[in-house]
Amino acid sequence: MKKLWSRLGVLLPCLLMAAPAAFASDPGTIDTGDTAWVLISAALVFIMTPGLGFFYGGMVRNKNVLTTIMQSFFIVAMISVEWILIGYAMTFGTDINGFIGSLDKVGLTGVGMAVLENGTIPEMAFVAFQCMFAVITPALITGAFAERMKFHAFVVFILLWAIFIYNPMAHWVWGGGFLAKLGALDFAGGLVIHILSGVSGLTLCVLLGKRYGYGKIPMVPHNLPMTVLGAALLWFGWFGFNAGSEFAADGVAGLALLNTVAASAAGVLSWMLTERITVGKCTLVGAATGLVAGLVAITPAAGFVEPWAAIVMGLIVSPIVYAAISQAKRRLGYDDALDAFGCHCIGGIVGGILTGLFCVPGLSWTEHGGLLYTGDWSLLGAQVLGIHLEGPFLSPDYKGAMPESLLRKGDAAWVRRCQQEAGGAIRYMTVAPEVEGVQDIVREFSGEFTIAIGHSGADYR
Repeated sequence: MKKLWSRLGVLLPCLLMAAPAAFASDPGTIDTGDTAWVLISAALVFIMTPGLGFFYGGMVRNKNVLTTIMQSFFIVAMISVEWILIGYAMTFGTDINGFIGSLDKVGLTGVGMAVLENGTIPEMAFVAFQCMFAVITPALITGAFAERMKFHAFVVFILLWAIFIYNPMAHWVWGGGFLAKLGALDFAGGLVIHILSGVSGLTLCVLLGKRYGYGKIPMVPHNLPMTVLGAALLWFGWFGFNAGSEFAADGVAGLALLNTVAASAAGVLSWMLTERITVGKCTLVGAATGLVAGLVAITPAAGFVEPWAAIVMGLIVSPIVYAAISQAKRRLGYDDALDAFGCHCIGGIVGGILTGLFCVPGLSWTEHGGLLYTGDWSLLGAQVLGIHLEGPFLSPDYKGAMPESLLRKGDAAWVRRCQQEAGGAIRYMTVAPEVEGVQDIVREFSGEFTIAIGHSGADYR
């Protein structure tokens, strides 16, 4: 034992002397205060993904709680590795025609301890902070398809989505891509994170179809106090999410943090008032949803608007998101299980548009200010264009693999595909009389399950 301690006593000083040589940096240009704030913010954003797991886990049914939490937990691990190996290079590598970064930084090649270009923090700190953004974005999507996807399919989808959807989109806005050159503003991820994840979630929940028994049997949430705990963790982490995106401990970071408080608080109050007017009472889940809606709305504008404007944004967004969740989802018939689309996409769209209205010219990253201040439509137009370009990630022509798509489209081959994808579970189907080839469908499948001609949609029994 004495020999062991004596050897350690010799080796330890050698290691301490070697460390500075191995991780050499230029200390003269790195601001320690800014670096500390970015590292703390990265930790705050990290805690949001486990918090999201609790937020979603409390709202699903008992049998799906562990799977829902596991999805968020696993995403932290998988996307962290993906980001280090290829994600950072695709997002912040040398720009290729405004669409994607080159692979010159694959595996963080060439990324060292030196100060970030045009910044005051080491690039490694920037990589860590952006990694947490890459982690939470696909985790948001899981709320849309909750209770419907097998784990292995979930793993493949999330990995491919991160590589081919998130990385290019983040490059377009933050990595010097064409949206950044057009002047679109996104302070902390309204476009890149919330609208993108919301639209992708809607696409996937339409493709997967509705949950078994949706709209027919009660789907009682597991534990609402768990959901509120998750919302509290999201609220806490969001301060780093928004204020950390300034990448400096300065006045704009303080403004972003205050705006985060203002918009989220206004969102809660506005949602509760909306509930009181429409259904006669306020609910705890509603307050938590209003909180998230306010946070989503202020995300693209956190460092660009004044606090009074942040309050206005929070007041405006909650009734719009409420309508999307309570009315649009029911009328359009999609099963967005935990309202990822309604809250994040719709809230992000509202926030992106209002950024074009309320952006203070002196705080803008471009030469254009908000319409309210300048009377110039340039910024608002760039915001709307950036939002519109999320559309390619949603396929409006695909009506889903569930048999209710026969109300709009159908033939015998289509029904056969539905039956195969349902594993032979279809026992009863109602087909609209205007569907082309309805008689052929009845003739071919009448021996396999009951077919009725009418307008009541489809059913699994």
